[in-house]
Amino acid sequence: MTNRLRFFKSLWFLGVAILMLQACGSTKSLVTANKATIVAKIDLIRVVDDKVMVMVDPGAFTSENISFYIPKTVPGTYSTDNYGKYVEQFKAYDYKGGELPFEKIDENTWKIINAKELDRVAYWVNDTYDTEREVDDKVFSPAGTNILKGKNFMLNLHGFVGYFEGLLELPYSLEITAPKGLEPATSLTKGVQDVKTPDTDVFVASRYFELIDNPIMYSKPSIETFQVNDISVTLSVYSPNGFYTAASLKGSMEKMMRAQKAFLGDINSTKNYTIILYLSNMEDADATGFGALEHHTSTVLIMPEQIPKDRLEESMIDIVSHEFFHIVTPLTIHSQEIQYFDFNDPKMSMHLWMYEGTTEYFANLFQIQQGLISEDEFYKRLMDKVGNANSYDDNMSFTIMSKNILEEPYKGNYANVYEKGALINMALDINLRELSGGEKGVLWLMKELSKKYGESTPFEDVGLINEIVSMTYPEIKYFFDVHVTGETPINYEDYWQKVGLEKGSEEKSSGYFLDGDIPFIDIDPAKENEVFVRKGITLNSFFNGIGAKGGDIIKSIDGTPITLETMRGIIGLSFGWAPDREITMVVKRGDQELSLTGRVGVPTLNTINLVPVKGASEQQIKLREAWMKG
Repeated sequence: MTNRLRFFKSLWFLGVAILMLQACGSTKSLVTANKATIVAKIDLIRVVDDKVMVMVDPGAFTSENISFYIPKTVPGTYSTDNYGKYVEQFKAYDYKGGELPFEKIDENTWKIINAKELDRVAYWVNDTYDTEREVDDKVFSPAGTNILKGKNFMLNLHGFVGYFEGLLELPYSLEITAPKGLEPATSLTKGVQDVKTPDTDVFVASRYFELIDNPIMYSKPSIETFQVNDISVTLSVYSPNGFYTAASLKGSMEKMMRAQKAFLGDINSTKNYTIILYLSNMEDADATGFGALEHHTSTVLIMPEQIPKDRLEESMIDIVSHEFFHIVTPLTIHSQEIQYFDFNDPKMSMHLWMYEGTTEYFANLFQIQQGLISEDEFYKRLMDKVGNANSYDDNMSFTIMSKNILEEPYKGNYANVYEKGALINMALDINLRELSGGEKGVLWLMKELSKKYGESTPFEDVGLINEIVSMTYPEIKYFFDVHVTGETPINYEDYWQKVGLEKGSEEKSSGYFLDGDIPFIDIDPAKENEVFVRKGITLNSFFNGIGAKGGDIIKSIDGTPITLETMRGIIGLSFGWAPDREITMVVKRGDQELSLTGRVGVPTLNTINLVPVKGASEQQIKLREAWMKG
């Protein structure tokens, strides 16, 4: 990762979408016909040393040896997280309760000897939130797990339940024993509950993918449900200090999702959707990676509890809308690489420009089309993305980057899928609108692709662009060849000119350490605890006011020595700073150590923005209206 991404992913809004899609290759001959369902059990009552027990019963095997896996990679995070490293005291048992020998192949794989005698495997699982402040290769919190005895359990199930070799397509029955007073929030289907065990919830899934595609949060109930056309939406909120409830956030979420449904029209792949919001208190061993990960029918969102309500709602609208739009792509429109994803040896698709770029573009476009933001705000967001994209390699082929996203130097450019990826879609949208006389755009294209393919029919990775060209215009092939598969940067000013816009400047508000999702500070990957002010960017009034400069290494703030961990806490607290608060920041500038003092004020930032061209032609105005209003 680049320095900026490493720091940003640790701190703030990285709307990283998670695609929990099925793997192929079921070898049912390994299982006898009298066992059609794999049973998994999780005990949330008997928590020992902040760990819980998991048991998986696969039925009878006919092979001599069998491998059991915990996922190595969860698609969508585009990182190798090795969830198996959180598994301890793994045991394999025969039908008499005796232990069977096994060999641990790697962090995520256990090879069980004499599998014909295997009855079940059992193991303890530690959570990831506890280790986020201790390890460099931390799991992004929305894809992570939490075990807080009697209070909260964040069950991203890929961190708890594993799978047996060749049995990915068999159904699962999940039994969770939970403390009284804690209720589950999930889109996973409820199964038949045994009346003899009222403290046990039963969930069913048709295959392993469906099981881990449906996270579950257990907490004291703060749940609201509302209907958006034919979609039933559930909002569940965990706020450790009671700052927020689902009822207090329901209104903004309902308004946003109604607007999304109006934008999408007849695109719909779910009847139920669950928004799981976990608010971190930013203390002790708690989540520090803020953002969200989406699933087919749910989103897990992690935010700091200290954030003011208006900022929380604004962030939830931007982040949750992005995640919800993933029901279009890749959940409905995706390649074979995603349809048949291998959790422990993944092969990546070349179309992140669509999976993340189109989704992020829609998350902004729908807000202007549905009247949730002003034209000025829409223009600001586009210019922010142009500025953000400049932090990455603009000469890198987007399709080659996507195909090799788990490797450097491509991995370090991943976050550009939310910046340049969205701008690729903006340019494609304007091209399509211009060529079709305003009638066809990227939303039309996605609807046509969803009609042809859909959730169960993947496209061939190498053939998608030619398919799009055949559905649209020959000029679109040139755009893809040059700017998406090719390495030529897009001249965005050509597109501003098409729709009668030009650059202007203005002053806007910002955070103290972040401008929306862009940090003013960074870390040196070779010196994990060295935080510095970024060079080559426009700093806000806060940094300018106290005399900070790009390249300054921040040694302390108000007497607190600065590391990556302490900086996270200060950023969380800064949301509650009063303008007249005095601050002392000690920095190292070259060979000098300087003490910078002053009031924090109300931070503002001078920015370049888009404004309508005076005297724009009728053609330009008409194209702008078609592009922005649909």
